[in-house]
Order: sequence, then structure tokens, then C-alpha cells
Amino acid sequence: MIDESNAHTAEQPHRHRISVQDYHRMAEVGLLGADARVELIDGAIFDLAPAGEAHRATVRRLEGLLRRAIAAQGIVVRHTPIRLGADSEPQPDLAVLRARPDGYRTLPPSAADTLLVIEVSESTWHYDHDTKVPFYARQGIAEVWLFDLTSATVHFFRQLTGGHYVDATATENPGLTFLPGLTDVAVDLAEVFPGA
Repeated sequence: MIDESNAHTAEQPHRHRISVQDYHRMAEVGLLGADARVELIDGAIFDLAPAGEAHRATVRRLEGLLRRAIAAQGIVVRHTPIRLGADSEPQPDLAVLRARPDGYRTLPPSAADTLLVIEVSESTWHYDHDTKVPFYARQGIAEVWLFDLTSATVHFFRQLTGGHYVDATATENPGLTFLPGLTDVAVDLAEVFPGA
């Protein structure tokens, strides 16, 4: 008689994870086209969804608000890779970085440099919410704002503890919101969803 309780206990195949170094080498040799819209998360390459007009407009509006508010206290970057360990280099829609004398010319930003990550979801809600937000938490990103364009709602993920955000809130009326890690810097997020 066959013992079926142990029939399927063989080790499962493992996913092959690539490093940031491998990822860059793939681009250098042409395996990733120069115009490829991809990002590396936990050693896996993900295609970035095409951005619609509402997504692009929201990112532009947010970028303008942040740049005016932050001035010289930090740096606002759009679709810039952030080096998170040896196997991850996501490209958030926007990030607020600590000011650094070299302006990030010599080394890419890391989690320690990143005060805030912002993702704008038009058709990518599940990926942004279920994959990227927990990933950012595991990597030590202090705060994430997720703008859901389909419901005109802003989700805030704050208070990083043990690789998880313990403060997760959402609102359709965000109003004046202070930026993490900067002295008395706030933006009126009501301007992001005008007329909503």
C-alpha cells in the first residue's frame, strides 16, 4: 500500500532571484530595452503599467505641490530607482529624499535616504497595495502614500514597526498633510483631487 500522506512532500522549485547588478547588466547587454518600463522587486522584474492621463496629471500635480513645499529641505524625484538591498530597485511614482550634498550623482538613494514614497494607482491598485506597500515596509521605507484614482482616496501607511506599517488610514478628504522627516513642511492634498 502506498503512503499518500508523504507522496507530495518533495521540495518545491525555487524562484531564481536576480540581483541589482544582474538587472543592470541585462540592460547593458540589451536584454532589457532602453525604453523598458520595468522595476526590480525582491529579485523579480515587473513590468510597469502604462500610465493614463489621470495618472500622469496626478503625478505632475503632486510633484509641483511637493517641490514648492519642500524647497531646500529635501529632494523630490519622479520615477527614480531606489536601491533597496541587493535584489530590489523599485521606481515609485514619486519619492521625497533627504537632501544630500552630491545630489545623488554618485550613489542611488537607499531606504535610509527616502523619507516618503508615493504611488498613484489608476489600474494597478492590487499590485501597489498588495505587493509594493508591504515590500516598502519590509525594506524600511518610513512612510508610503497611495493615491487611488478610481475612488479619489488617499491611503497613508505610517509608523513602521517590525517591517509593517501599524498606522494605515484612508480618506477622501486629505487636506493639509505634513511630510515625514521635514521640519514644519505640509502640503494641501485637497489640490490633488480638485472637484472630487
